[in-house]
Amino acid sequence: MEENEKITKKLPYNLREKKEKKAEYRNMIRPELADELYDKILNIIVVQKKYKDPDYSAKELAKELHTNTRYLSGVINSRFGMNYSCVLNEYRIKEALHLMTDKRYKDKNVEEISAMVGFSNRQSFYAAFYRIVGETPNGYRKRKLEK
Repeated sequence: MEENEKITKKLPYNLREKKEKKAEYRNMIRPELADELYDKILNIIVVQKKYKDPDYSAKELAKELHTNTRYLSGVINSRFGMNYSCVLNEYRIKEALHLMTDKRYKDKNVEEISAMVGFSNRQSFYAAFYRIVGETPNGYRKRKLEK
């Protein structure tokens, strides 16, 4: 095989490699305002568990915080190091991990758990789960329940 040939490894669930973006607007965010907004974002998404609502959008969050989506996006990117959807998915997967190993939910299948934590469809749950955890939901559950 020649050196200049590229071998592209197909990632499962149509995942793409993360590309680093340089967004100039991130430097325009005032740190004290960003910190205040960060706390409010955590309160709404985590404490109020808005991540469980599959229809809760960045637009709704921005409206609730009396700001615009572009500024909100900049704060989320600078404070969380990821975009809005990834933040929600992180919290959804954390809860799914707990539910999948909790004996009280052993009768729930993976799709039911994915809906309980806010995913609107099976494919997005499986893709996010694999990206964050590194294995399939069923594989994770089976491995954990065998212990």
